[in-house]
Amino acid sequence: MSCLETIQAYALRSIGLGERLLPRDNFTLCEQFTLIGSGMIWNIYFGALALFVGFFIATAVALGKNARSRWLRKPSEWFIFVFRGSPLFVQFFFAYFSFLSLKQMGIAPWLTSAQAGALLVLILNTAAYSGEIFYGALRAVPRGEVEAADAFGFSGWRRFRRIIWPTMLRLAWPGYTNEAIFLFHATTLVFLSGFPTWRQMGDALYYASYFADKTFNPFIAYPILAMYFVILSLTVIWLFGIANRRLNRHLPQEMRRKLRIRPQVIR
Repeated sequence: MSCLETIQAYALRSIGLGERLLPRDNFTLCEQFTLIGSGMIWNIYFGALALFVGFFIATAVALGKNARSRWLRKPSEWFIFVFRGSPLFVQFFFAYFSFLSLKQMGIAPWLTSAQAGALLVLILNTAAYSGEIFYGALRAVPRGEVEAADAFGFSGWRRFRRIIWPTMLRLAWPGYTNEAIFLFHATTLVFLSGFPTWRQMGDALYYASYFADKTFNPFIAYPILAMYFVILSLTVIWLFGIANRRLNRHLPQEMRRKLRIRPQVIR
């Protein structure tokens, strides 16, 4: 099988399209690049959706933690504390067995699958971390900008949407970019979490582990996996850099905040 035929057969295998049987022996570099790259579809799915939904939850959590009302502030504080205070890996296992119990009672059986249950855990986890980042930025919004908004007659939702929220995002964006990078890296834990993937097709780590086990050589498959994640991280940095320039477009050149990426290794 040529490399082009391999790509045609396995490029979309992780989502159920193409050849169903994995190669058994005489593995080529093309097969490893193609199948691990195919698995990255799931990692991008988990990361992109969790980042999108978690962004809005994080904004609500930050506002809740900053609220004067105890009934809004305390739930937000405890939500952040629980998800930041416990390991993500433990959260996956706790959620899986909780969802399994619900499935046995006939409630939401779809939550035991990786594409739903594991995604929900990632959403809540990133919402907690991002919520704390947004809360810190919200507290750092210059008082003068709020007073200027009041002077111009902005109040309530209009003041938040036009003044406070854009400034909060501008201040939080460098830290939020690091959180986005970590989130995509954390998607590899789905393979180890116990959540079954759709049709057992697997993510990138699943295929890398398969080749490492079959060849007894981890120094090919895992570096390929790492290369894909480096490319993904650079893509995230590039996209968030565009958003960062957009958020700072109104500032003089010398005052624009540049992204300084500080990837986290352990939470």
